[in-house]
Amino acid sequence: MSGAGQVVSRDELLRQAAIWRAEGKTIALANGLFDLVHVGHLRYLEEAATLADVLVVAINDDASARALKGEDRPLVPQHERAELIAGFRCVAAAILFGEPTVEVLLRALVPDVHCKGTDYTAETVPERETARALGIRVAITGDPKNHATRDLIAQIRGVR
Repeated sequence: MSGAGQVVSRDELLRQAAIWRAEGKTIALANGLFDLVHVGHLRYLEEAATLADVLVVAINDDASARALKGEDRPLVPQHERAELIAGFRCVAAAILFGEPTVEVLLRALVPDVHCKGTDYTAETVPERETARALGIRVAITGDPKNHATRDLIAQIRGVR
């Protein structure tokens, strides 16, 4: 895939997905918070992009980020995080989501592959049952979980 994607609404994404499918393209969906982007994020998304013709990345909005990580997160506002991820060459489109998991988007988009990072296993993916019911393959991608935003934050704050 060449070029970078754009941040889209759910309706725009579903319209674009219909076009991709009409062109015979497969779709992978990855998701995450992507608060302080690091090389682990890039490796996760680059590998995910190899599993389909186009990669869509769902990014937790600010409210869901706070619910998952605490009141002091995210450090980077949702629209900036989404723009950064959409700017990766391997990403066809980025979308914000506010639900606790990406299950609602999985049901709407029904991608060919649902990608999660190596901090998950096939058994611990929160959306595994939904993916299985919809015939979506689950793939664990990226390098070993040697990079974490929480570690970067601790280092910046001098807590290490």
